[in-house]
Amino acid sequence: MLENIKERILKIAEKAENDGLIRHGSGNFSMRDEETGYICITPTGQDREDSDIDSILVIDIDGNIVENKKGLKPTSETLMHLSAYRNREDVKAVCHTHAIYSTIFAVQNKEIPPVVFESMMFGGIVPVAKYGTPGTTELADSIIEPLKKSDACLLEKHGVLTVGNAIEEAYIKMQYVEDMAKIYLYSLLLGQKEPERIPQSEFDKVLNR
Repeated sequence: MLENIKERILKIAEKAENDGLIRHGSGNFSMRDEETGYICITPTGQDREDSDIDSILVIDIDGNIVENKKGLKPTSETLMHLSAYRNREDVKAVCHTHAIYSTIFAVQNKEIPPVVFESMMFGGIVPVAKYGTPGTTELADSIIEPLKKSDACLLEKHGVLTVGNAIEEAYIKMQYVEDMAKIYLYSLLLGQKEPERIPQSEFDKVLNR
């Protein structure tokens, strides 16, 4: 069932590990099928080297398991993924990683401002979702407001989450967030002060052009 989507999720999960944004079985990825509404999602605690498309589970929007070929458990962050889908109808895919530079700002509870134009890729700013214990409803609820402002948010003391129209798009946004975090951090260190933000009017000029 939904083998094409499973293959795409597995490919992105492997890429995220190769890119250094996750380690071993950490991080989680999902994508929703528009026709059935079912969601393909990565399992919990499964090393990428031991994973294949049969490791990807299929669940419904209520979290009920529809297909589970290997008897694995869905990611412990399933509630967070479902929260993104329930609260934004346009979201078709979710990525969650522990990307190092982004997580530095998540630990500091500090949003990443739009200091370069590539920030347009995910909505400008990267707000912070207030801390919630991993795997809980509290964490799932914490992303609702931040995702009204951006397609990316930091999870306080935890990591980063991005959403998109497809798993590939959500992952590209993840890569951009990590790039922006790195640029912002080095700008703070080099200038020893907050760099100026790009105003929305400048973003509008580029978008309109």
